[in-house]
Amino acid sequence: MSSENVDVVVVGGGAVGSAAAWQLARRGSQVVLLEQYEAGHTRGASHGASRIFRLSYPDPVHIDLAREARRHWRELEELTGTDLLTITGGVDHGDHPHLRLLADGLAATGVPHHWLTPREAGERWPGIRFDTRALFHPDSGRLHADRSVTALQTAAAKSGALVRHATPVTAIEVLGEDAVLVHTDSGAYRAHRVVAAVNAWASKLVGGLVPLPPLRVTQEQPAHFAARETEDGWPSFGHLFAEGSAAAASFHGGVYGLATPGEGIKVGFHGVGPETDPDHRDFIPEPGQLAALRYKRQAPISCTYTTTPDANFVLDRRGPVVVATGFSGHGFKFVPAIGRVLADLAVDGTRPDRRFAFDR
Repeated sequence: MSSENVDVVVVGGGAVGSAAAWQLARRGSQVVLLEQYEAGHTRGASHGASRIFRLSYPDPVHIDLAREARRHWRELEELTGTDLLTITGGVDHGDHPHLRLLADGLAATGVPHHWLTPREAGERWPGIRFDTRALFHPDSGRLHADRSVTALQTAAAKSGALVRHATPVTAIEVLGEDAVLVHTDSGAYRAHRVVAAVNAWASKLVGGLVPLPPLRVTQEQPAHFAARETEDGWPSFGHLFAEGSAAAASFHGGVYGLATPGEGIKVGFHGVGPETDPDHRDFIPEPGQLAALRYKRQAPISCTYTTTPDANFVLDRRGPVVVATGFSGHGFKFVPAIGRVLADLAVDGTRPDRRFAFDR
């Protein structure tokens, strides 16, 4: 079988792989991006119209990464002429100690935020019921997922990357510390590095090549609701219930949500869906979650979460193999910054914070 020679093969044309291809190509690397499905498919974790963007984390590592991502999102908008990031403000509420940790993290890193009383929050967002004080962070908002993936691939191609859809990778063969052979049904690519940004497929594709932590792949299913107020007036939001409470038991600990213009208010649970094989998903909603959400539409939203035991991403390298997986339902906001991290790993081996290592 004949092979093409490139500097880097990026496997996985979702948001993360597309961001890695962009960041590598703009540095001058000869890059090919291989996606197993057609453009715009719904089998992974990067499709749809809305994802939350926020800086609200309890630690400076994630806050700094989100700040970097925001700069790259704006740069990507300029490069492609596409609107991707809409700032709506964000609000977290509920009787849970995590909110105090969020506020402390924002204060320590100088991120704007302030507390609102239940009455103040309810007057501002009458579509949400507030029983506790609420933490407002005005720099939060939403990203358009589908447009983001398209923009990342467009920017990658403009910088010289070759983007190929409907090209499944069948195997990755390590030839040495600086050489790898990536096999597809139609041929092979010989490269110095491979970036496997395949998330739910990581165990299948690179589980024998790198020491992955345990990965739990689940099918998640948020729902859209008609908005009482105009969608433009809604913040991104999170509601955490008191630990051990009846509400926490009924609603899987809490809910998240945001507006999806033209579709309503997207509301969902975080990482509680049934485990699934990404190659054999049935897309059938789990009835318990639908009952808890009081689902109003006939067509469910469906995506996958790939979750690590500590909910931190895997961004690491062994030999010529760079891996990105385990985004645990909160990775999309960071995507262009993660692309930069993966480019660093591929080009010179610079590693990010140890919490993202294989063996943390």
